[in-house]
Amino acid sequence: MRLFSYVVRYDFGFAPNPFHDWCTLADCKPQIRESAEPGDWIMGTSSMAGRAEQISRLVYAMQVDETLSFDEYWLDERFTSKRPNLRGSRMLQFGDNIYHHDRETTSWIQEDSHHSNDDGTPNEANIKHDIKADKVLAGQNFVYFGGSGPEIPGKYSYLVASRRVYKCHFTEPQVADAVTWLKSLGSGVQGRPRDWD
Repeated sequence: MRLFSYVVRYDFGFAPNPFHDWCTLADCKPQIRESAEPGDWIMGTSSMAGRAEQISRLVYAMQVDETLSFDEYWLDERFTSKRPNLRGSRMLQFGDNIYHHDRETTSWIQEDSHHSNDDGTPNEANIKHDIKADKVLAGQNFVYFGGSGPEIPGKYSYLVASRRVYKCHFTEPQVADAVTWLKSLGSGVQGRPRDWD
């Protein structure tokens, strides 16, 4: 079991997407998505950029139950509710199930979403970045706080990554201790995405 920690720079409920009973990481962070396997833990902490407070807070933590390719994610009935609906609620607008292959041309399709251009056309830069790892992480054992997460206690400061990189090289005792703490914080959606405000 490994633990990956990174800074959630933008928190719209898109990456991660904690809604509809599953926490998923389907976009952004291709290095983590490529490396993580079932049983591993992912944790995201708040960004310090532009914030008056210099305290790092927990945005979310999830245990990976399974991994899927983008096509598998798109076609799986459990995750159709995570397809974006830009005319729906904010929760629906920020659906993360946005990539799949065109069956005839085999080229990538990016659905009109948070990662497409404002006019709905595909955003090539986001496509290029996101599809570096054709892998979606999904878990039902998670806690999501959004903008109201608890402070990272000083004893766990070693978990907090810098803004541009992620951390995953922890000892087994460190991982076990951190996971015990994460599990003690509750489960499910506990708050709203920070950047909805």
